[in-house]
Amino acid sequence: MSLLLFQIDAFADRLFGGNPAAVIPLDAPLPEATMQAIAAENNLSETAFLFPQGDRFNLRWFTPVREVDLCGHATLATAWVLFERLACQKREIVFDTKSGPLTVTRDGDWLWMDFPADPAVPVPCPDALREGLGRPPMEVHAAADYLAVFESEEVVRALAPDFRALARLDRRGVIATAPGRKVDFVSRFFAPNYGIDEDPATGSAHCTLAPFWAGRLGKTNLLAHQVSARGGVIRCEPRGARVRLGGQAALYLEATLSRLPGED
Repeated sequence: MSLLLFQIDAFADRLFGGNPAAVIPLDAPLPEATMQAIAAENNLSETAFLFPQGDRFNLRWFTPVREVDLCGHATLATAWVLFERLACQKREIVFDTKSGPLTVTRDGDWLWMDFPADPAVPVPCPDALREGLGRPPMEVHAAADYLAVFESEEVVRALAPDFRALARLDRRGVIATAPGRKVDFVSRFFAPNYGIDEDPATGSAHCTLAPFWAGRLGKTNLLAHQVSARGGVIRCEPRGARVRLGGQAALYLEATLSRLPGED
């Protein structure tokens, strides 16, 4: 059995930026253990697996160590593959996922994802968060992730996390954020419990960031920069219980998996 594999740089308009994701189109589901083994072998922050389901697609995402319920950059990468390599003629694609139906709409070079918002609420700063980030945030909020708010972009860029300390936290990951110099806000994302010390560009984190900064800045159209080493650009439009996230993508490689785990 052979499978196509695409590696896409998502939330970037060029190669070697944004967040790499593997995308594997299927005719039918694979066993979970097989998908997890492929994701571990790829060793990217996410590998996406999709298969047709009527006029929609079932979509699942795996880090090198576990399945996740929501992934923005691998959803963007999957939609790019369908539009640009698999001849999908629709303007809008619907994915059935563990986070419910997600739609992606094409608008020129930009793809717009409709995701559930995940607003955060203020919480005390956990000791492991302060220790792990190396300095106390101005504020801490919590949703699926901890949201640590700092005073400036320079502080966020300079963070040198202790990932062992962050791994003690009880949330999926940690978002560090601050107002941006040339964009509305910047961020970094750390998720050592999911096998990803620092994620280069994280769509799902912006389901929390977008409503937070919309409230702070009084804006409904936001431009964000994830200031990892690779960097990522995300456009955000919070809409109540939902968030529209816009991004671009670039193809890095197309390959064929010629043998799957368990095959002789």
